Amino acid sequence: MGGSLLERKTALAAHERSPQKEQVHELIITLRKALSQQKQLEDVCKREAIPIEYHWSLNEEASQPASEISP
Repeated sequence: MGGSLLERKTALAAHERSPQKEQVHELIITLRKALSQQKQLEDVCKREAIPIEYHWSLNEEASQPASEISP
């Protein structure tokens, strides 16, 4: 089975549960599409010299740029 480690581990965990396995499959497709769109947008921004600032948040509060987040 190909894909990332997360995909392989999740698929194995959901293997015996058909509805969950289908949900995992659909989620992986959605995440791959989102990653592709993100890369396309980043390429456009780089070509047009538009700076890219990454923000990550698990909630709706204001997030910090990724470079300011402590590991």
